[in-house]
Amino acid sequence: MRIVFYLLITTIAAGVTYGLGVLIWKLSIKHRLYPKIRERDVHTRPTPRLGGIAMFIGMVVAFSVASLLGNFSIVFTEPGKVLGLFGAALIIVLIGVADDIWDLDWLTKLTGQIIAAGVLAWQGVQLSTLPIGGQTIVSPYVSLIITILAVVLVMNAINFIDGLDGLVAGVALIANSVFFIYAYLLQAQAQTDYFNLASLTTAVLIGACLGFLPLNFHPAKLFMGDAGSLLVGLLMATSAISVTGQVDPGVIAQPDKFNAYFLPAFIPILLPFAVLVVPLLDFGLAMFRRVRAGKSPFSADRKHLHHRLLDMGHSHLHAVLILYGWTLVFSVGCLGYMFLPWVWATLLILIGFGVCAWVTLTPISGRKALERAAQSAEVAEVEPEVVRWDGLDARGEEPDEDAATEPLESKDAP
Repeated sequence: MRIVFYLLITTIAAGVTYGLGVLIWKLSIKHRLYPKIRERDVHTRPTPRLGGIAMFIGMVVAFSVASLLGNFSIVFTEPGKVLGLFGAALIIVLIGVADDIWDLDWLTKLTGQIIAAGVLAWQGVQLSTLPIGGQTIVSPYVSLIITILAVVLVMNAINFIDGLDGLVAGVALIANSVFFIYAYLLQAQAQTDYFNLASLTTAVLIGACLGFLPLNFHPAKLFMGDAGSLLVGLLMATSAISVTGQVDPGVIAQPDKFNAYFLPAFIPILLPFAVLVVPLLDFGLAMFRRVRAGKSPFSADRKHLHHRLLDMGHSHLHAVLILYGWTLVFSVGCLGYMFLPWVWATLLILIGFGVCAWVTLTPISGRKALERAAQSAEVAEVEPEVVRWDGLDARGEEPDEDAATEPLESKDAP
């Protein structure tokens, strides 16, 4: 019955996000609260970008309801962490909304992200221990710095893939659903409390994405903007950081329980990377590409993974579904190590990888075939018309009588 309370919180977050999203969309259309289309944008008509406000309010309402339920009382026994999350989310949303309206410079946005991550870490949501062998980070200051860097990294990685309708909401929905399953199973296996900040944050984020996706799926009526994508990244980072403290390192270190707890202890390191493989890959490639070109690593361009999929020949919808598939393969495949022998789990990932690679590269083979056909057509010679012995031409038709009776001119004729 514990799962029912999480479903309730998810439903509340989804309902509030959707209802406010519809209201924001109508008001934005009525008052023309949408920016001009930029050169790097994929959409062709002006679309409101204030959906992040609806997601933030949905989060606030869901957390407020959870605070009234006795089952989640243990989460709020440490109010500093919850208030730190609220404060960081508010800063991120304000920065994001300002950027969606006035298009802030990258340094201002980065400063706001660092401040928000600092507030979160300052209130106790930190990477203080690693769940493998009881490793402890050297000092609180190192813990603070690593936490801030990790949160900023995840926020920017999510923000970087926000370029196609429904991409961020769908990827986050898939990734966080898998992450919630893992966290819930970890609570049963490691005998921790079922109600904690990591699972609650994940459940709220799933609800916000569920409520927003109908408005954001192609063709989108409303974008989440930087406010929404940065908020999604913040909540995902908070869940990943919080879950690392749910396994008792002393229990894991016991030899007699090593086999039972090793993988649950190791997956907190792998799973955040697995569920974020698409945004982290896009983020890393973008940083390398821009620095190599002598540009700011946060300068905008039109060379992200989703842009490249469109350039390969995929449609808007197909590009989104392909990135959904990659996220599903890596996240579910990583989770499979908790249920299957490592050989079968690895095989599952390889099969999924092969299918996704084939679907991704199909337009290239098709385009090359068309190019070869076009080249063959250009060099092909036009076959001359020949009159067959039965009086029919090469097409099986009777030739033109005037043309047939007209005498042939000689090269030597005047």
